[in-house]
Amino acid sequence: MPNHLANETSPYLLQHADNPVDWWPWSPEAFAEARERGVPVLLSVGYSSCHWCHVLASESFEDESTAAFMNEHFVNVKVDREERPDIDAVYMEAVQAATGQGGWPMTVFLTPDAEPFYFGTYFPPEPRHGMPSFMQVLEGVRTAWVGRPEEVAEVAQRIVRDLAGRQLDYGKAGVPGPEELAGALLGLTREYDAVRGGFGGAPKFPPSMVLEFLLRHHARTGSEGALQMAVDTCEAMARGGIYDQLGGGFARYSVDREWVVPHFEKMLYDNALLCRVYAHLWRTTGSDLARRVALETADFMVRELRTEQGGFASALDADSEDPVSGKHVEGAYYAWTPEQFAEVLGEADGALAQAYFGVTQEGTFEHGSSVLQLPQDGPALDAERLAGIKERLLAARGLRPAPGRDDKVVAAWNGLAIAALAECGAYFERPDLVERATEAADLLVRVHMDGSARLARTSRDGRVGPNAGVLEDYGDVAEGFLALASVTGEGVWLEFAGFLVDLVMARFAAEDGSLYDTAHDAEQLIRRPQDPTDTAAPSGWTAAAGALLSYAAHTGSEPHRTAAERALGVVQALGPRAPRFIGHGLAVAEALVDGPREVAVVGHPDDPATAALHRTALLGTAPGAVVAVGLPRAEDGSGGEFPLLAERTLVRDLPAAYVCRHFVCARPTTELVELADQLGAVRP
Repeated sequence: MPNHLANETSPYLLQHADNPVDWWPWSPEAFAEARERGVPVLLSVGYSSCHWCHVLASESFEDESTAAFMNEHFVNVKVDREERPDIDAVYMEAVQAATGQGGWPMTVFLTPDAEPFYFGTYFPPEPRHGMPSFMQVLEGVRTAWVGRPEEVAEVAQRIVRDLAGRQLDYGKAGVPGPEELAGALLGLTREYDAVRGGFGGAPKFPPSMVLEFLLRHHARTGSEGALQMAVDTCEAMARGGIYDQLGGGFARYSVDREWVVPHFEKMLYDNALLCRVYAHLWRTTGSDLARRVALETADFMVRELRTEQGGFASALDADSEDPVSGKHVEGAYYAWTPEQFAEVLGEADGALAQAYFGVTQEGTFEHGSSVLQLPQDGPALDAERLAGIKERLLAARGLRPAPGRDDKVVAAWNGLAIAALAECGAYFERPDLVERATEAADLLVRVHMDGSARLARTSRDGRVGPNAGVLEDYGDVAEGFLALASVTGEGVWLEFAGFLVDLVMARFAAEDGSLYDTAHDAEQLIRRPQDPTDTAAPSGWTAAAGALLSYAAHTGSEPHRTAAERALGVVQALGPRAPRFIGHGLAVAEALVDGPREVAVVGHPDDPATAALHRTALLGTAPGAVVAVGLPRAEDGSGGEFPLLAERTLVRDLPAAYVCRHFVCARPTTELVELADQLGAVRP
């Protein structure tokens, strides 16, 4: 039986278009069908690079008898959580409230009014580990729906009432200050893994936003403890199996607390955030390791995630075909055995590379294979020999069946990539990376942004998707445009960012200054999602706060500054209590406390002295500093593209830099050392 997914843009939904399950996309028509038939809705939420989503599909959704039961007794709705984070957020909140945990695949049973009444995640085909089988769940839900309809309705209504009572009120909490940021650092110190780096136990996720906060806190206060946590965590991740030692880029997370064995999917958002963190670590410390990892990660994104249209694809799968068994298994593309090393490199280089990359006879992964690492006690290799070994291994890996790619372009994640690539290009004098960032930004404007500057969430093959952008799209894309404006000196990106932050204020803000994840006029779900905490990427709430603050610094706009301060009330409330889960908000708060500083570099774009001042400004570590570069702007607004350049003049006919914060400006300077001092760390 053909289902209803064939015309969708989501690669995840298209993977299920040939299932015997009669899948519907999330739509009014699906719920009307359930109402007409008098059956519940089975909502299945996942994403294309999710390992257990693929397992559930192969075990149950491709099984004819299971599909027949689903089709007879349910209307089955499939949702890509990356396309519809609002749907995912609402029902995940219900799952976590009911079960104490969540994850993907997510399985939720709904009434025809979209009210949830039973929840779960992955269910096996046979009962195991205390879990019922998927068929047992289906039969149990069907029995309850037919035999106890009043009880089902009561449960569904109670859950909806409970969710409605979870309204957040952080807009009146006040502006976070140095005390809250110091309290957050103390909280992080308690949870820090001093032996292995990172925070908490297994599974261990790369704490990119917390690392950004630690670097900014060090820059503002001189805290050596904050810097040491950032340095040690970044080194541990870069040496671990979570980092692709051959091709660059980071996997989603480590299944162990030592960073050895990753969950192998590679997500755009992780790599964009970590690329920027390592670039900022290099900016702070000059670390060769940080420089290498930042550039390798940037090159990975361009090489393996860039689409023909100039945007960046969402993810690479964890699974790929094992050439020996022919089965799709996790990590097949990345793991190695000693025998494979010897086959590719020969006995001598193979043995040396085994020691260098931590490949053992027992294996660090499955079936005697190892994930490549850089052990601290590995042998030293000269650069030329190491490059040759890596080149041969990479060529051999390229002959393996590659993981699948989810090639939809998500606006928010492309915003993160634009910021990372623009800054890496500027720091490391790689204009090609700035060009790739600009091309991605052009795509977002051309394809994702309509005539009113409203954003669409996704596109694929240059065709815009059907779903409206959510708050994180506006916040992260504005952040990308602002970073691009600072790097390129092209004021049009500041203008586009202004359109987006204006829409945040008009369409996403509550009266108390708190922010919703969806716009006022978005599709009405059982609850309007509103979550200020970071997950794998910055929350829309704090991403928008950061963009509002930077835009205000660029323009002097008091309404935007006030909106940022009100949104950051959540950091005062949550920062000291749950710092791991609001790292981006803490990083934005560091910029707020520091100013942020406003830097205007005035000079002709073709003058090398202008370029040197501009680069020095970009390399300043002052938290969240904004940079404008270009010709002076006249009083009437003509002659320059940035408000910060208004009435700024050359000094003794030389290019000059002006640094201001808190309504006070330092003496304009033509000297690189003096400018660097004005933008460096504040030592206690």
